[in-house]
Amino acid sequence: MAKDKSQRDDYATPLRRLLTAVLCLCLAAIFIVWRIDSPRVERFRAQVADKVVPSMDWAMVPVTATINLIRDFQSYQRLAEQNRELRSELRQMRAWKEAALQLEQENARLLDLNNVRLDPQLTYITGVVMADSGSPFRQSVLLNVGSRDGVHDGWAAMDGIGLVGRISGTGRDTARVVLLTDAASAVPATIQPSGQTALVTGDNSAAPVLSFLENPDLVRPGDRVISSGDGAVFPAGLLIGQVAKDRSGRMRVRLSADYSRLEFLRILRHHGTEVIQDPGGLVGAPPGDPVPQPRPEGLGAESADGTAEAGNG
Repeated sequence: MAKDKSQRDDYATPLRRLLTAVLCLCLAAIFIVWRIDSPRVERFRAQVADKVVPSMDWAMVPVTATINLIRDFQSYQRLAEQNRELRSELRQMRAWKEAALQLEQENARLLDLNNVRLDPQLTYITGVVMADSGSPFRQSVLLNVGSRDGVHDGWAAMDGIGLVGRISGTGRDTARVVLLTDAASAVPATIQPSGQTALVTGDNSAAPVLSFLENPDLVRPGDRVISSGDGAVFPAGLLIGQVAKDRSGRMRVRLSADYSRLEFLRILRHHGTEVIQDPGGLVGAPPGDPVPQPRPEGLGAESADGTAEAGNG
């Protein structure tokens, strides 16, 4: 058995050397043939390439698939990044949309406030509502204008449609407005077209009570309610609302002002109406004309031709 193994070793070593030498010669021949610059050799190389290269397509399939997979993964990453960017931009657009809607509503309220027709003699200042009382027992709001802006107690406050309340308490930078719905509010009013006078009294509800009517039979739901100017508290002619009836048949006022969206208020500068002390002075002589003096009793008055007429005596 040992003799047979040694014989196989004697044949294997020369065989490996022979195969190695043949392989080296083949490689050297391929290298030399591939480097020869000859038309015939070039045609030979082209024929070999035509035979060998197409048969290598099967080997390129995994490589091509791997490259396509890598490209698809890179494309997926780019799509994921673009999706995240689009979501971020969508959130920003939603925030901008909300801001645009708020600005649009604010602009509409400011336009409504600017379109209120007032007495040309009245001037005003506009303030922003910063907070409300938040209490069911006190209806008031706080504005960002105060004594430094010349605001005084008792001045009327309006929104873009109608009367809201009056100034009740001022600080340097703030002022409090007591709303018409507050229980401490009472505004003299006139009802049109009947001309009836009444008092709009708040009771902490959304619709103040219409009390002290002269003739309730002349008042109908839907009649216009405006300030009368009595008491020199508010200017006359400010819109308050419309007459309405509650379920118990009591007359109330449906306010024109939108109390659920109070954001800007117009404070009217009103220094009170002029009080007339001498009613006879309303009708006076034209400027430059002499004022006729009263004739003493018992004397005659001059006639048109300058002669004196005899008196009764």
